[in-house]
Amino acid sequence: MTFSLPPYESIALVFQGGGALGAYQAGVFEGLHEAGIHPGTISGISIGALNTAVIAGNPPETRVTRLKEFWETICQPPVGPMMDAFIEQSMFNINDATRQMISAWHAGSALMGGRNGFFHPRFPPPSLVGQGDPAETSFYDIRPLKDTLERLCDFDRINAGELQVSVGAVNVSSGNFTYFDNRRIPLRAEHFMASGALPPAFPAVEIDGEYFWDGGLVSNTPLSYVLEERPQRDTLVFQVDLWSARGRVPASMTEVADRIKEIRYSSRTRMVTEQMRWTQYRRHLLRHILDAVPDEVRRSDAYCQMAEELACAKRYNVIHLIYRNKPYERNYKDFQFGLASMRDHWNSGLEDIRATLQDPARLAMPDNTSGFVTHDVHREHLEQMMQRR
Repeated sequence: MTFSLPPYESIALVFQGGGALGAYQAGVFEGLHEAGIHPGTISGISIGALNTAVIAGNPPETRVTRLKEFWETICQPPVGPMMDAFIEQSMFNINDATRQMISAWHAGSALMGGRNGFFHPRFPPPSLVGQGDPAETSFYDIRPLKDTLERLCDFDRINAGELQVSVGAVNVSSGNFTYFDNRRIPLRAEHFMASGALPPAFPAVEIDGEYFWDGGLVSNTPLSYVLEERPQRDTLVFQVDLWSARGRVPASMTEVADRIKEIRYSSRTRMVTEQMRWTQYRRHLLRHILDAVPDEVRRSDAYCQMAEELACAKRYNVIHLIYRNKPYERNYKDFQFGLASMRDHWNSGLEDIRATLQDPARLAMPDNTSGFVTHDVHREHLEQMMQRR
């Protein structure tokens, strides 16, 4: 099924960070691909940056295949025993108890042995007191990730500008947030690795003499970067989050650890969305006021000229796709890199985008006062249930 979209000037895909949960984003992308929706802008942080690299680094017809290859690669141990895929999936399908057991096994396996084509433990481990190379000051070595990205991604294609590509990272020395953008600099594997270099597990990545860490330390979503792009354009954004702000009050210490992550890494999206909604409302309001001012006044009055620079009549539609925690998942869900759980996350993303696209009205150009709308199929379903009570 393909869609006839309203005349948006830009379609953007925005990926949050969240480790192993990132397979959810791959499922969302597959659903967009099968619907014939092809974003021209893609931006990511952390695991979202790695998904961004694989998508942008391949032609449209092979992107889903390459994403599957990437995730099937990093969801296996680099050495040692590996559970038979068929047996694992069969056990995973039994009930939540076996799912939790398998997930815990994969999380422990990732901690102890790393993941194929992604990271492996340093031996000997880093010293807690001695000084060393910043690029080696971490519990895991991520050099295998560079080989994986260079094998699966065509960086010439990324830098050719077919897609606008940006990934966020933090400058370790200054603490400043930075976006590596293919419209400004040529991107290499290191730029995407830097966006996912979460300390102390992963080392800072050196780029042109500076060291960078995971962008999620400052902001786990690049939504504001995409929405504040100049010149402003009528924009449809698919914001794919891996942490839900909504959740129940924890009743155990493991649930506390899980809930801390959810609140910490989801709050930026809520804040940015609400901030952009009000900003766009004021811009629209200013635009309406200026339209009522005589032309000669607008041309001669200095304040009107300044207002012209701030006013905007562009419209923004943000489609939220937010991963929902599964009953079997615990506080290690972001590093339980296993094939069965990966496919579960992937299918969740595919189901959510299909459910979202069932109502084409969600893709409509905003016609409200602010020119800014958001949609979340889960939230809308919850609101409908509450109204029935």
